Amino acid sequence: MKFEQLDVWKRASRLACNTYKAITKCKDFGFKEQVTRAAISIPSNIAEGVERDSQADQARFLYYAKGSAGELVTQIYIGIEVGIIEKSLGLELISEAREVAAMLASLIKIRKGYIKDVEANYNIEEPRT
Repeated sequence: MKFEQLDVWKRASRLACNTYKAITKCKDFGFKEQVTRAAISIPSNIAEGVERDSQADQARFLYYAKGSAGELVTQIYIGIEVGIIEKSLGLELISEAREVAAMLASLIKIRKGYIKDVEANYNIEEPRT
């Protein structure tokens, strides 16, 4: 199957575009670069993984994509907190990133037969604005 046919790749690509648009006017170029790299990394690693020959290689790159989704969620929370990203838009992006991560977890499970990481319970509060 081509990666372009995967719903998770399509959604991750749309998430990357929406994230990029959300911070287009950001003047903190270090933050902007970090956020865009994390967002772009998600669909890029999905594509690279699907193009690999072995199930183990595919799963490894899907894990990278899932990790980038977690990184993006963290950065968006920070962006909301410091006023770079509008709260309601940020929370929409976070929700989509979490859904993409869940889709990746399912795909990893298919590739590897199990998911390595255990979900942590941090009881994180919503960011203040």
